[in-house]
Amino acid sequence: MTAQTEPTGRAPSAWKFNLLTLVAATTAAVAATTSASVGWPVWAMFMGWVAFFTRGHMAREALTSYICLAVGIAIGMAAALALRALMPAMGALAFGPVVFVVAMIVVSLRATAPVNNVPAYFLGLITFFAAHLEPGWLAFCELAGVAGLGCAAAWAAHRLQGAIGR
Repeated sequence: MTAQTEPTGRAPSAWKFNLLTLVAATTAAVAATTSASVGWPVWAMFMGWVAFFTRGHMAREALTSYICLAVGIAIGMAAALALRALMPAMGALAFGPVVFVVAMIVVSLRATAPVNNVPAYFLGLITFFAAHLEPGWLAFCELAGVAGLGCAAAWAAHRLQGAIGR
């Protein structure tokens, strides 16, 4: 749970606190094992998990956060392709205009409700660049898939914890 108090305003009992922790840890372990079992990077699954917590925790909000993360991955791929085209002529100076354009796009999206989750876009960008994959459909599917697994796992853990917390 994200709250550290019971609905009554009191701190949860030790057993309830430990049970809530167990639910989150078990869900994370299952998601990590699933990710590793299919050859997906476990760290990228946790990017989806973090994206879940950038907004509200209802299913619709979780989906919106995931969409923003996936679009961030796609923007990262476009940035990588732009860098590939500009680097031969500009060298490291190519980063300036590419980052400027990407930042203008992502930060401008803050005015586009409901997909105005700037942190999730940046998590997507980070996910793509940290993966060191060749831009393309396969890379997008892998990264968006594993991040989706993480976002879904975080949502499931949150729902299970909510059921226990009542």
